[in-house]
This record gives sequence, structure tokens and C-alpha cells, in this order.
Amino acid sequence: MRKRRVVAFFVLAIVFLLSVFASNPAPVESPVKQEINDVLAAQSELASDVLDSLEVKGRAPKTGYSRGQFTDGWATIDGCDVRNRILSAQLMQIEIDEDECSVLAGVLDDPYSGNQQVFIRGEMTSSKVQIDHVVALSDAWQKGAQEITDLERLAFANDSLNLLAVNGPLNQQKGDSDAASWLPPNTSFRCQYVARQIAVKAKYHLWVTDAEQASMRRVLNNCPEQVLPYAE
Repeated sequence: MRKRRVVAFFVLAIVFLLSVFASNPAPVESPVKQEINDVLAAQSELASDVLDSLEVKGRAPKTGYSRGQFTDGWATIDGCDVRNRILSAQLMQIEIDEDECSVLAGVLDDPYSGNQQVFIRGEMTSSKVQIDHVVALSDAWQKGAQEITDLERLAFANDSLNLLAVNGPLNQQKGDSDAASWLPPNTSFRCQYVARQIAVKAKYHLWVTDAEQASMRRVLNNCPEQVLPYAE
């Protein structure tokens, strides 16, 4: 009931804003209106509901998979690569190089361990913080990414919805596992982790296996109100 009242409030707010915009038309959509739309969308997309909508199939063969199928390396946006953009967004107390892109140092609140991890750029230290594809590229390849376009795979590999700065050793431990075989040791993050995987798989029309779906459902049983995350 509380959820319905919240949704009703936002619907009324949208109606009010639309009436204001009708009398004062603007050349672009109001950011306030967009924010309300995003809230409504998030409230209407429970992770468990979207999980139910995903196709359930077995893994396809890994034949033909390589990192290059998703393009080699990170994409560059406005002169700065995606890796450094993710580090800049997630690390605290960051130091940026003179190139105004490269992150030299910072502190990560690691979602996978629940602990803080210091990042220092260097040959022997950079790997302590890595950028994880929440839905691993290999896992995606075996669950539908073979059937999407090269451009879609490029987007998948560089989509902030699918990228998290995390503890390097835990990222290596995860490898290309899905939720059936690996979940973050930080149990308080598991609901968000699974919801993010579901959001990515829904966005790129990927499927889940029976075991994967069952594992995700067990996690979400502990957080039935968990909604999907949205990337900027």
C-alpha cells in the first residue's frame, strides 16, 4: 500500500509538471521530469519481475569467443578511456594526472569485500583495483552475445551499467562465473549485484541458465523490493 501511495504521488507530480510545461514550453525535456520518470521506472521494475522475464536456456558453446569479439581494450570518450572514467566515478580522494584523465591514486569502498582498498597507479599496484564486467564477457558470449551485433558488443563491454571498480583478487576469483557459481563475499551487496546482472542481461537480450536463475531468486528472496539499477 505504501508503495502505491508513493507511485501515486509521483504520478500526480508528473501531471503537474506536464501542465506547467504545456503553458511554458521548453526546447528540451525538463531534468526534473526525467528524474521523476526514472523513479517511476525503477519502482515498476523489480529485479525479481525482470528475472522472470529473462529467457532460460543452457549455455551455448564457447567456440569463437575472444576478448576481441567485444573489441580490444577500453573505448575512449572525450579523450578519456572508460577504465579511468569508472575509477574517477567510484574512488574517493582521487588524484588525477596532468592529462586530466589518468587516475593516479584513490580509495575504493569495495562492494565485493565490503572493505576499503587503496589504489595507486603503477606496474605492481594498479591490479589491486580492477574494473569488473559484472556480467562477464565470456558468460555473455555463451548466453546470447554471439547473436548481437559488433556495435552492441562494444557497447556491452563499455557500459557503465556493467562495470564496477572492485578488489582485484576477488575479480580474478570470480573470473567468468555467473551467479550460480560465484557471489560477492560481502553478503550485503548480493542483492544489488544480482539486480545489476539482471539489468544487464535484460538490456542486451541475454539469457540465464536454470541454475543461475535459481541462485538469483534465492538472493532476491532476501530483498523482494530490490529494483534494477540504472546507468547514467
